[in-house]
Amino acid sequence: MGTAELSAISTLPIPEKTVQVPPRLRTASYWVLALVFAAVYLGSLFSPPLLDDADSSHAEAAREMYVSGDYVTLHINGVRYLEKAPLPYWLVAGSYQLFGVNEFATRLPMALSVMLLGILAIVWGTRAFGERAGIYAGLFVYTAAGVFLFTRILIPDVLLSLLVAASLYFWLSALEDRGPAWKWYAGYVCIALGVLTKGLIALVFPAGTAFFYLLITGEWRRWREFRLASGFLLFLVIAAPWHILAGLRNTGGQGGHGFFWFYFVNEHFLRFLGKRYPRDYNKLPWALYWSLHLVWLFPWSFYLPAAIRTAVETRKSRSTFQDRTRLMCYILAGFVLIFFAVSTNQEYYTLPAYFPVVMLLAQAISHYECRECDTGLREGWLRVSAGLIAAIGVAAGITLLTLLWQSRHLPFQPDIGSVLAKHDMASDTLSTSHILDLSYASFAALRLPAGLAAITLLIAPAVSFLLRLRRRHYAATWMLGLGMAVFLVAAHIALGRFGPYLSSKDLAEKISARQQPGDRVMIYGDQAFGSSLLVYLQRPIELVEGRTTSMWFGSTFPDAPHIYLSDSDLLQAWNSRGRIFLFVPPHLKSKVDAILPQRSVVAEVSGKYVYSNRP
Repeated sequence: MGTAELSAISTLPIPEKTVQVPPRLRTASYWVLALVFAAVYLGSLFSPPLLDDADSSHAEAAREMYVSGDYVTLHINGVRYLEKAPLPYWLVAGSYQLFGVNEFATRLPMALSVMLLGILAIVWGTRAFGERAGIYAGLFVYTAAGVFLFTRILIPDVLLSLLVAASLYFWLSALEDRGPAWKWYAGYVCIALGVLTKGLIALVFPAGTAFFYLLITGEWRRWREFRLASGFLLFLVIAAPWHILAGLRNTGGQGGHGFFWFYFVNEHFLRFLGKRYPRDYNKLPWALYWSLHLVWLFPWSFYLPAAIRTAVETRKSRSTFQDRTRLMCYILAGFVLIFFAVSTNQEYYTLPAYFPVVMLLAQAISHYECRECDTGLREGWLRVSAGLIAAIGVAAGITLLTLLWQSRHLPFQPDIGSVLAKHDMASDTLSTSHILDLSYASFAALRLPAGLAAITLLIAPAVSFLLRLRRRHYAATWMLGLGMAVFLVAAHIALGRFGPYLSSKDLAEKISARQQPGDRVMIYGDQAFGSSLLVYLQRPIELVEGRTTSMWFGSTFPDAPHIYLSDSDLLQAWNSRGRIFLFVPPHLKSKVDAILPQRSVVAEVSGKYVYSNRP
């Protein structure tokens, strides 16, 4: 965030009756925001290694796009990968062109998406709710637990969140300013790019939100201003060409189906109904689905009571841009959350709802910091929330320190996977499920990040609470935000410790050091179990009993490479003269051991093995 951007933000119109940032702190606040983003997101671009499953699978799709020059049809391991829209892969492939194939280049586009999402929060929040709320909105985007967690893997949802929010901002601004055609067209461009990011959902969310907004406010009567015909044409010019080319180039799959059936029917409509084939997803229990959002928006989610009270106080007001922004945020958040409560879902699917919730939280907190009354009831909402966060911080900090103390005599183990409690990795549903595997010995490997997190949890929320009691609200909010930034840095360090367990890069390096021309590399089971081998070895890998889930449809095309083997094929190849390297995930080791009694162990990391048929 440079000087020009800071100057532009400072000239935005400020709503009346809002508390502003002290002039001596204004510029410093923006610079600290930039430092928070850099520490949390830019500092995490280089590590850990690309993780198995979605992270490295999507990176491999971008790598094969970059190598082949085919920017229409995605491939993974040479197999057509038709279930995803192309824009995230175009961005990563472009990053590879500039910086080479590495972790930094893979993660850079999504990190920049987070940066732009934060800037949008600042700009929109400042115009609607005042400078303090705008700064808070940016801070909350950069420090919300879920935004950080769900950008640790290469998935397009943060880019989708940016484009959906930007489209609605441009449209609402066009309604407010009554005239600038470019704002209408900018909204249509964002939707088209969103469709190229994650399919039709990028059209459903802004269109559904706009529909209910116009219906409630009565502004649908201004429909002639919406540039519907020319905007739709612009949308088609941007979004349609890839879909047409992909349809023409990908025909003749299973049952005669091609891209259009698989992408639109199977991946959109049947997935929504829970009938997608093959089934590769879970649906969170209803109570867990809703309650987890308190975690994903932590620590700011504990100020939801203030946001709810603000909603009640302003429920009938529609007269200002501030009121209309609130209404738009209510509708977008509710639409996304209810949509995925009905549909099949994954934890990160609701990421587009985080932006409007963060905006409402930022407005509510700045609202209560501004409107102090004699009874102190308004400040009381802030103090209660701050007290709850402080109590949770103290409890969590003491727990971490206790675990560190009890593991103080245990040696440091660089391969944390070797000291985790074992469970069936194939049954993981939650992104945080590995927390349940932690043992005393594993805390010996996590001393630095756990210690840093414990100290931060003990100090930052408590100091923020004390500052609330002293009515130093701006400092209190910043103290909590900076503490959360340090906590996320600690979380990143901890994720790096899990690198050997969550990635197969170390095993890829062992194979690379020993393989010779003509050697074969195989994965036993689903490709996702060791998909980072593809990125780091940069060669085709055969799959034994692995024609499943996301790679199934592409494997049915006549030109699919012959990489799918059965157990009998494996046994026959194992007894041939050629050398084979076989990756075996932990939960399938006993099965493979029974199939291959004669085997040589090339390497073992975190319970994952590489076998060979030659010493």
